Amino acid sequence: MDQQQARTWLATAVTEARAGLAEGGIPIGAALYGADGTLLGRGHNRRVQDGDPSLHAETAAFRAAGRQRSYRGTTMVTTLSPCWYCSGLVRQFGISRVVIGEAVTFHGGHDWLAEHGVEIVLLDDPECAALMRTFTTAHPALWNEDIGED
Repeated sequence: MDQQQARTWLATAVTEARAGLAEGGIPIGAALYGADGTLLGRGHNRRVQDGDPSLHAETAAFRAAGRQRSYRGTTMVTTLSPCWYCSGLVRQFGISRVVIGEAVTFHGGHDWLAEHGVEIVLLDDPECAALMRTFTTAHPALWNEDIGED
């Protein structure tokens, strides 16, 4: 995938992450793009705001995209490496590519996705890393709850 296109799409996810943070939530954003580059859906982690532990950024973007006949050729863009739950969503529905802003703060299931044929584009974006680093330092208990650690 073209790096410039990946970074342009990542900007949508970053905007979502910032919206989640402004709402008092966890700053993770995502967007789902069609094979033709059309934005199908976007969203951010809403676990805190909605009290719904399943409402991660990737699931929010997936739900916003609505029902698709097929997800082959689509790209999930996320500010942070997807957790196992969101990695399962990508695999279950055959999403072809995942663009990841950063995987330093949290290294989720993207290696597993790559092993199963999903194209992974890891951007190591400093803005995404700084956003999460600042959040996890300020809210360690909330972050540990989000990733399922004590």
